[in-house]
Amino acid sequence: MCHSPRVCRGLGWSQLDGLRCAVVDRAALRHDQHVQHQQLPLAGRTALVTGVSRRRGIGFAVARTLATLGASIVIHHYRPHDLDQPWGGDDLDAVRAELTAALTPSARFADVSADLSDATTIPGLLQQAAAMTGRLDILVCNHAKSGDDGSILDMTPERLDAFWQVNTRSTLLLTAGFAQTRAGAQSEARRPGERIGGGRPYPAPTGRVFWMTSGQQLGPMRGEVAYATSKAALAGVTATVAAELLELGIVLNTINPGPVNTGYLDAETTDRPLDEIEQHLASTPFGRVGRPDDPAALIGWLATQDWIVGQVITSDGGFSLA
Repeated sequence: MCHSPRVCRGLGWSQLDGLRCAVVDRAALRHDQHVQHQQLPLAGRTALVTGVSRRRGIGFAVARTLATLGASIVIHHYRPHDLDQPWGGDDLDAVRAELTAALTPSARFADVSADLSDATTIPGLLQQAAAMTGRLDILVCNHAKSGDDGSILDMTPERLDAFWQVNTRSTLLLTAGFAQTRAGAQSEARRPGERIGGGRPYPAPTGRVFWMTSGQQLGPMRGEVAYATSKAALAGVTATVAAELLELGIVLNTINPGPVNTGYLDAETTDRPLDEIEQHLASTPFGRVGRPDDPAALIGWLATQDWIVGQVITSDGGFSLA
């Protein structure tokens, strides 16, 4: 039925039928778009996930999860690091193939190799990621240096610097580069207490950033002093950086995935004694360590939410509470 009498008086029945069909078609289109947004909430967005070179890794699971939510995916990897670990490297062609298979229609995929201990590689990585679709909406800093660590008695300037450069410095620089694309030219550095200033209020986040920390604030990480220090810095500065990014509409959260078996807890490829971990697992509610899909599911959910900001979130199935 036509609800506009003035319009109806000037239309014949065939025209009225056409009008009704057009209204129905527009309503159906809006419904389809709503359903698609619910099913593929990241459609049209592009995500860069660093440290994706092994199918057993957290980064791979995160990239696959974001792909199933509709995002185009750019992965970063640095294979020489994996080859130095007891669990070794993976087949990068297989990594690419499985992630490409996870893409939804019209989404795209690319991969970039870069040594993030070299700060000069970071601008190029961000530029290549944005160039694939012309935009970059999500940054997941999953990369990490591990191995060649030690106790406090083993610390040297070189060892501490190596972990800082990869785990902490590159994460901050990647985040800075991501934010600078939304901030525009900056004339000078901010003074203590001075806000960045942006275009608030924002109807929705202008970007999302995820950092990865570890459980160093929940208990000792013996023999991993350099690693724990580099990750503690990220957890410690999350609130500060999140507050600044929020001025630009960017949402930052940091994830502590807890112990996730990406190969380093397999008996044949472990880099640590497993007896104590196995004894502790026996006292936990679920009797297992995390799987890569556990933190990936959390990141996927957070990538579609607006209201959780600046948090360090532990996803360990109660491991730290047992």
